[in-house]
Amino acid sequence: MCNLETEGTKFGCGHYKVTRKLKKIDCFNQYCIHSVQHPRNCPDCHCDRYFGPDARETITHRTADYCVSCQYWFKDGASQRR
Repeated sequence: MCNLETEGTKFGCGHYKVTRKLKKIDCFNQYCIHSVQHPRNCPDCHCDRYFGPDARETITHRTADYCVSCQYWFKDGASQRR
């Protein structure tokens, strides 16, 4: 699997959200759709379609706020229903 080097925001809940993709690191695997080694005419392609974990995450902004996914569960409606 190919990987990415990214920049992003680190939220108070611990999640990291990518704001910019800086560089792709090629795995040189013919079965990875993002690799330069993957054939363009791959018949009935069932090759890997997803990137692996980020090779490097550079935090460009930190916030005490929760990300959108966690906001609901810990700050909004779900926590008030208990």
